[in-house]
Amino acid sequence: MADAREYVSRPDELGNIHISEEVLAVIAAAAALEVEGVSGLAANLGSDIAMAFDECVENPATYEYAKASCERTARWLERCKAEHDRLNALPDTVNPGQMLFGINQGATFADLRVWHMDQIAKIDCDGYAIGGLAVGEPAEVMYEIIDAVEPHMPKDKPRYLMGVGTPSNIIEGVARGVDFFDCVMPSRNGRHGKLFTWEGTVNILNEKYATDPRPISESCGCPACRRFSRAYIRHLFKADEVLALRLAVLHNLYFYNELAARIRRALDEGTFADFRARYSGNLEKRA
Repeated sequence: MADAREYVSRPDELGNIHISEEVLAVIAAAAALEVEGVSGLAANLGSDIAMAFDECVENPATYEYAKASCERTARWLERCKAEHDRLNALPDTVNPGQMLFGINQGATFADLRVWHMDQIAKIDCDGYAIGGLAVGEPAEVMYEIIDAVEPHMPKDKPRYLMGVGTPSNIIEGVARGVDFFDCVMPSRNGRHGKLFTWEGTVNILNEKYATDPRPISESCGCPACRRFSRAYIRHLFKADEVLALRLAVLHNLYFYNELAARIRRALDEGTFADFRARYSGNLEKRA
């Protein structure tokens, strides 16, 4: 080939494969042909919420590519909205009340984020998500992007922060106007022995828990904490027993549910500022 550009780079020292912007553009163009097909799949699943087709660019991304990606994602939302409305009107639609959320993108460029949010807010979706964050950027950068985007989000529509996050991330997201979240963290971290508590995080694999008779957290009411000790759960991990994963994930999910309940209660009672000051950041520390 006369063109000597490498379209897929070699692995870096960490083993990561970096795909060139040219290849990403080709993939995105091919995927665009499937926008209507993806909308149909979501409709057939009958989920409560369908997410519009978007492109989550790699981190870091160039400004030029992120800008083109934002424009592409905005065009896809228009097509998703039209197809979603058509499908919801069909007599045999599985869930005619299914909601459609648009997704804000723009990498870590605040001006692109704001421009893209302004564009997609013109399309009457049921809610709006902030996507493409928590992909390796520092937490403070994520918070800065949320601060920039939130004033441009419709006030009467729910806000969804995708793929986030730690307990502190969730508290900080709520403080910035986010309504709900999703993340694999409670299950993934649990499977690796990292447990969340109101006293901080517990790495149950540590040697110091080998003979510890206490529950994961004495303030937790989950079945794992009511019935088993830290020493026993650590033993299960060391013995490669699948029960260890089940108990750890159960505990973390219980904690996240309680976190959400406490946040809602603090908001209802007007005490969220105090709750944030007490727990945001402290929940990340080791117990």
